Amino acid sequence: MAFLSQTLPDPYEDFMHHHLQYYGYFKAQKSSLPSSATHQRVWRSSPRYMLNGSFGERDDFISDSLEKEMFLWPNCLTSTGHAQIDAVNKDSLMLSSPLLRSRQLLYDELDTVNPRLREPRELFSCFSNKGPLQAPRWPIECEVIKENIHHIEWVPLQPEYFYQPTGNERVPEIVGEEQGTIVYQLDSVPTEGSFFTNSRIGGKQGVIKELAATLQGPEDSTLLFESRFESGNLQKAVRVGIYEYELTLRTDLYTDKHTQWFYFRVQNTRKDVTYRFTIVNLLKPKSLYAVGMKPLMYSQLDATIYNVGWRREGHEIKYYKNNMDDGPQPLYCLTWTIQFPHDQDTCFFAHFYPYTYTDLQCYLLSVANNPIQSQFCKLRALCRSLAGNTVYLLTITNPSRTPQEAAAKKAVVLSARVHPGESNSSWIMNGFLDFILSDSPDAQLLRDIFVFKVIPMLNPDGVIVGNYRCSLAGRDLNRHYKTVLKDSFPCIWYTKNMIKRLLEEREVLLYCDFHGHSRKNNIFLYGCHSNNRKHWLHERVFPLMLSKNAPDKFSFDSCNFKVQKCKEGTGRVVMWRMGIINSYTMESTFGGSTLGSKRDTHFTIEDLKSLGYHVCDTILDFCDPDQTKYTQCLQELKELLQQEIHKKLNNFGQDMDLEGNWSDIPLSDIESSTSGSDSSLSDGPPIRLLSIADELHQKMVLKNPKKKRLQTRKQRNEQYQKNYLMRELKLTENAPTQLSGREKGTSLDAPLTSPKTKEITQSKKPGFTASCSPKRSTNSSLGPAPDVKPNWPKTRYSASRKDHAAMAGYPSLHIYTYP
Repeated sequence: MAFLSQTLPDPYEDFMHHHLQYYGYFKAQKSSLPSSATHQRVWRSSPRYMLNGSFGERDDFISDSLEKEMFLWPNCLTSTGHAQIDAVNKDSLMLSSPLLRSRQLLYDELDTVNPRLREPRELFSCFSNKGPLQAPRWPIECEVIKENIHHIEWVPLQPEYFYQPTGNERVPEIVGEEQGTIVYQLDSVPTEGSFFTNSRIGGKQGVIKELAATLQGPEDSTLLFESRFESGNLQKAVRVGIYEYELTLRTDLYTDKHTQWFYFRVQNTRKDVTYRFTIVNLLKPKSLYAVGMKPLMYSQLDATIYNVGWRREGHEIKYYKNNMDDGPQPLYCLTWTIQFPHDQDTCFFAHFYPYTYTDLQCYLLSVANNPIQSQFCKLRALCRSLAGNTVYLLTITNPSRTPQEAAAKKAVVLSARVHPGESNSSWIMNGFLDFILSDSPDAQLLRDIFVFKVIPMLNPDGVIVGNYRCSLAGRDLNRHYKTVLKDSFPCIWYTKNMIKRLLEEREVLLYCDFHGHSRKNNIFLYGCHSNNRKHWLHERVFPLMLSKNAPDKFSFDSCNFKVQKCKEGTGRVVMWRMGIINSYTMESTFGGSTLGSKRDTHFTIEDLKSLGYHVCDTILDFCDPDQTKYTQCLQELKELLQQEIHKKLNNFGQDMDLEGNWSDIPLSDIESSTSGSDSSLSDGPPIRLLSIADELHQKMVLKNPKKKRLQTRKQRNEQYQKNYLMRELKLTENAPTQLSGREKGTSLDAPLTSPKTKEITQSKKPGFTASCSPKRSTNSSLGPAPDVKPNWPKTRYSASRKDHAAMAGYPSLHIYTYP
């Protein structure tokens, strides 16, 4: 071992030294580089490498950062930590040898090699409060201002009631930039047809342009607009009057759709002057603004002087169709008037309370620095987004005393912010984390009996750039949970595979994905109806319990459990098909409540946080060993369902006795569709693969042209019968003395079921007729069409089913609904 007596250069460290110097990321001398082992020890306790996610990937380094860490980090170590560093420094000679290439071996204080490998770099459970957070990574086309935007949390002292339309609200005519003056316009936004290629901290390189209008003097009252910060998305502002502005929102990056979320800043305000703002390019024909919802405003001076934060403001609120409808899809406008509280103030407007990626990181940092919470809340990086931002995964559970106790724990999986513009989901998640990480006895009990897997922000890229619905792939992630494109949809792919592995280890009691809703008030759930008789109606128990625990916020009547084909790619349906019975999408309104004590009032941050607590409380009720509440809810659900079926039948003019076998009617036929949900059209392949997919599709069509399918089973049966009779007739005419085709063994030419055999088969199945029921519309509602009546049979059907083969003869198993 004589070669250990001298220091040998490490080729890897030598290469990295020159590489960093070449790109200007490292300016120190080569001698200041720490050894590999010390570097890794430093990384494990340094926020510069832990929360900023610099795992040897694409993140920018801070100059001289390694040298600074050598001097700053040991100051906060215990004596044991200093001893470990000293031991590693002794062995740095061994690690610098080209013969020992592994940097994964652990060393103890006795200078001996421990054969255990280091924990993977993506796994970490504690952070230091020293140093900066990870700066968000932006697409290289996006300009980003250097200011840090921060808002205080505040709960209004009085309820904020809905705006009551008078009917006299002015509808301003849209004049556009031809008759107005552009005072703000982004010129570095990716255009439609382009796709994401690269990202960097700070976005676009170079000098940040001043996009706001130039003031001509102190008397110039032009507002100064800005949105080039986290979650901002104002594209253009046009001044069309002294105090009147038309605003154009930026669509989701790399798309031409999804304008709903807005968040921007104005400066140079004037007090006691009525301003009018009109957003001119919204895409949804219906909105909560039409039924009383108000925009949110934040005054920087009010926050500084009076500690007042976001509040609902606005008068003469009107949602209407744009009169300049010259595009491929109709546009809608939102207009409102407002008076600013101060002169020369800085104010913000938003669709809902913003919650940015930086806000999440600050929250996670506070959890990691809490010596108690960090013991039962382990934080890791689930994956990297397309832009390289970390998608965090929290595992929350109390340590188990035995392996058997740990294995017996069931799991609960919660996620939020797959749609970046639905910030209300983050506030519900924030309230859930506040409670589950607290020292409350109920929280401790939940941690004792469950393992919670929490993904607080599934789409950090979309949140950062201010998208409403899509990721940087230009697609709605909540339509791609069945994807195999890991590189295009990493957040969804890794989430699904994490849950798949979790299901192999333990039972998952509950999956819930938090969302926001732009057209309905209150909070409600979408679930999946189970066809398993053993679990009949069980998926509705949790939502009913939640409605009882939060009666002034949660509406069970708005819940829906129908599984539609267009929703097959959503997290709710995919997890349900993977075996999670209680799989839900939680929809929280952008508006407020129409229930109980909070009727006609907007939701506040505190209201949404409280729902996170109610979710925890309901989980305890749902799993209570005393099944009294569960049984009562199940019985109440059966009664509610009976009432709904009677109501449907009465609408059709039928009076039927459902006692005994009413439960055999498929629930999917009773419920309307979830067409009220915020459906998305961005469910195709990633934009960069779209042209390739079109090419392949055209080739497949030319290679395998589709045969024209008959529309219904009745038509197919008639066609089979016709073909069969034609063959029989042909055989009879050609050879009247010969045997029939079937007797001669020519069964390959015959239909699968002859008419005679079909009649015998149908006669053995009570309740089925030869003809099929009419095709039902997929866009259904509760009311029937005025001139259409269902063809109900006149006879009643048996009280119960003998077995699965003999099905009851209720009206073709369908409750008809019409668009």
